[in-house]
Amino acid sequence: MKLIKDITSAKYITHNGTMHADEVFATAFLDLYHKGIEVIRVSEIEQDKIRRDAIVYDIGRGKYDHHQPDAKIRENGIKYSSFGLLFKDFGKSYLKELQIEDIEEVFTGIEKEFIEGIDAVDNGMFPEITATYKVKTISDIIKLMNPSYGSGETEDEQFIKAVSIAKMIFQEVIYSVTGKVKANKIVLEKLKNTKSDYLELEEYLPYEETILKNEEGNHIKFVMYPSNRGGYGIKTIKKSLEDKTDRMLFKESWAGLENEELEKVSGIKGLTFCHANRFLVVCNTKEAAYQVLHEMLKEK
Repeated sequence: MKLIKDITSAKYITHNGTMHADEVFATAFLDLYHKGIEVIRVSEIEQDKIRRDAIVYDIGRGKYDHHQPDAKIRENGIKYSSFGLLFKDFGKSYLKELQIEDIEEVFTGIEKEFIEGIDAVDNGMFPEITATYKVKTISDIIKLMNPSYGSGETEDEQFIKAVSIAKMIFQEVIYSVTGKVKANKIVLEKLKNTKSDYLELEEYLPYEETILKNEEGNHIKFVMYPSNRGGYGIKTIKKSLEDKTDRMLFKESWAGLENEELEKVSGIKGLTFCHANRFLVVCNTKEAAYQVLHEMLKEK
């Protein structure tokens, strides 16, 4: 992406001044989709000076602006920002270019997991977070890229930097959602063929949302999988997407213990770690993992 100063030659036009996540990610998306673009940042739109084929976004009250009274709103009540509007029109075409399978599911996943949040914050729908520490959203991170007081940084330099970071993030979002869509099919098929109260995976996959969104997963208490750090992990499952209470926790007497001490208390050789909050255990062998599951589920 390159910033230019001549509005008559600019095909991509957005606002100058304080940058926000919506036009930064909109610019990043356009740059990825059109493989290098020239952008001008202006304070107002002079219609008689812009190209007929120019894409004007987050300014000008046109198709890709969202500041006018009749701006588009999703069925769930979240108003589109410039990022969401551009991805709505060009997102599927871009995913097709990337040779993404299951385009509809990936497109919806990207919308739900990433774009809607940016659009919501930009339109004043701030998340309700109760914490004693500062929680920063992706919109907050982009806001940090604005020139700091006394730094000598320029708006344009910082905008270029922010767009570069946004491109990397957005590409990872696409990879992540694409992987989740593929994993969802595998996990759902396994759930349909699982009668026990635990799900066993042959490789680590994103599984939690699939379990919580489908009634086939209602009976699952634990998931066992090969750990990336060696051995086998077993994790608890939450009650629902909204209720973060665990359906079942590991034994209180195991909490925070490791290695020989944990083996002694549990009576299971190869059980090497139990998280202090009792939602995760790690075992050296699959046999030990099966023993843990048997111990936890035997009463049921």
